[in-house]
Amino acid sequence: MPLTTDAEIKALLEDVRTIALVGASDRPTRPSNGVMATLQAHGYRVIPVNPQITGAHIHGEFVFRDLEQLGDPIDMVDIFRRSSEAGAVVDQAIAIGAKAVWLQLGVIDDAAAARAEAAGLKVVMDRCPAIDIPRLGVARIER
Repeated sequence: MPLTTDAEIKALLEDVRTIALVGASDRPTRPSNGVMATLQAHGYRVIPVNPQITGAHIHGEFVFRDLEQLGDPIDMVDIFRRSSEAGAVVDQAIAIGAKAVWLQLGVIDDAAAARAEAAGLKVVMDRCPAIDIPRLGVARIER
């Protein structure tokens, strides 16, 4: 079952340090851009992933093509993709050894969530960490 209680979600957010944000946008008006900035402001290292703008930089971070291209261990993969595309990203997250996947508001894929949980990943679905961090009083973490 995906994490749903405030205590579970807060514990995950306090545990995570490095986040890969799949579907990151370099356009300031896009929600993924604002969420990335918010996560960085709370002390997380956020690595943007978007094959359409690979090699660009968003908020000072190099944009990678896909999760497999990353060299650093990833605690959580934050997915800004349509529900129909989320499963493939979840499978990549499992393959790279991520500890958790977070499907953004409106992104729901029960089958992908079940695969992630079976592989030992924590799952949050249809929520936004930029909303939950201040709502739950998640302490600012130091990089």
